[in-house]
Amino acid sequence: MNIRRSAATLAAATVVLGAAVPAVAATPSPTPSVAIPDGLYGTADPTYDGVWRQSLALLAQRTTGVTPAERAVAWLTGQQCANGAFAAFRADTAKPCDAKLMVDTNSTAAAVQALAALGGHEATTDKAVGWLKSVQNADGGWGYTPGGASDANSTSVVAGAMAAAGQQPAAVKKAGKSAYDALVRLSLPCDRAGGGAFAYQPDKKGGLAANADATAAGVLGALGKGFVTTAGKTSASAEHTCAAADARTPGGLARNGAAYLAAAVLTDGYLKSALPGAADQPDHGNTADTVVALAAQGWTEQARKPLAWLEENSAAWAKQSGPAAYAQLIFAAHAMGADPRRFGGADLVAQLDATGPAPQAATKADGRAAGSDDTSAAEKKDDSESGFGVWWTVGVFLVAGIGIGFLISGRGRKQQP
Repeated sequence: MNIRRSAATLAAATVVLGAAVPAVAATPSPTPSVAIPDGLYGTADPTYDGVWRQSLALLAQRTTGVTPAERAVAWLTGQQCANGAFAAFRADTAKPCDAKLMVDTNSTAAAVQALAALGGHEATTDKAVGWLKSVQNADGGWGYTPGGASDANSTSVVAGAMAAAGQQPAAVKKAGKSAYDALVRLSLPCDRAGGGAFAYQPDKKGGLAANADATAAGVLGALGKGFVTTAGKTSASAEHTCAAADARTPGGLARNGAAYLAAAVLTDGYLKSALPGAADQPDHGNTADTVVALAAQGWTEQARKPLAWLEENSAAWAKQSGPAAYAQLIFAAHAMGADPRRFGGADLVAQLDATGPAPQAATKADGRAAGSDDTSAAEKKDDSESGFGVWWTVGVFLVAGIGIGFLISGRGRKQQP
C-alpha cells in the first residue's frame, strides 16, 4: 500500500496515546541505520518495514512462478515471536520478544499471506492467525497494534490473511462482529462527498473522510481477498456509481468502493498525493492498489487506464522504493492478466529478484525452468535503493498533537479527493 519519511523524522517519532492522525511526507533515508541481514530483500533500513517488504517480495515471486531462496524464507519465519505475532523488524531474533517490542497486525497478516502461498508453513501461519484472532476488536476490525482503534487498512489486510489461511473472514468474529461490520462503519454513505469510499479511521468527532488508500484496501477486504487476486466476474451493469441500496453488504461495500476509485482515476489515470506545501503529484503505490481493487471487483475496463499509466511511469519510482514496490506492480499486472516480465518494457520479476538472494528456480514465460546462483543476486542489489519506499514505509510513529500517526504498509493517512 505512499509516503516518504526522512530518517530524522523516523528517529524523532514518539508514541503518544490517542487516535491515529494523518502522516506527513518527507524524503527517503539516505543510508540504512542498521545492518541488512542475510536473506532480506532490499538495501534500505528494515527497521520499519522489514517483514512487510519481505512478505510482499516472497508473495510476488511465488505468484510469478519463482521459488524463493531458502534463506529468504527462513529470514521471514525467523522473525516470528513465540506468541505468533510479527513485528516490523527484529534485529536480534535470539532474544525473545518482550513487552517493549511493538508487534503489529499488518506485518503479521502480510507474513501469513506470503507463507500460506509458499506452502509448508502451517505451524507458523496457524500461530499467526491465532494471534490475530486474539487481538480482534469488539467492532470486528483490527487496529495496527493490539488494542488500537480499528482502521480500514489493518482490517482489510487481516481479512486477506484469514482468507489465505483458509478461514472465512465473515466467520472470524469478536462480540458477534466480523471485519465486514467494521468496514461498514468506515464506509461513506452514497449521498455524501466521496460516497462509497472508505475512511482510514473516524476523526475525533466521529466523522469520516474519503481516503483512496483505505478504499483500495477496503475493496479487497470486503471481497475477502488478499494482495494477490485475479479479475473478478465482469459486472453486467453499465453503471459504476455508488448504490445506497446494498451499501451494507460485503458485495455492496466493495462495489461502492470500486466506484469511488474508478471515478478518481477516470481523468488522469492515476491517483494524486500532496506533500505539505507542494502541489499534487502522482501516487504510484495507491494507483497500483487501485488497479488490483478494480480488477478484483471485475471492473477491468476501468483499471486499464491506470495500469497503462503505471507501465509508462512507474520505473523510477519502483527502482527507488525497492522490493515491495516491485511486488505491488507485479500484483497489479497479475490481477489484470498482464505479463509482469514485459511491463512497460521492464521485467519486474527480474528486477525484484535482483534486490535479494537469488531464487532457487524460476519459470520463465516460455515455461522453461531456470536455475540461478544463490549468491549472485546479493551482489546485484540496487545501490540506488536509498530509502524507505515512497509507498512502503511501515509502522512509523508520528507525534502530532494528541494522536499517534501510523504509516502502515506505506499507506498514507492523508485525505484524498
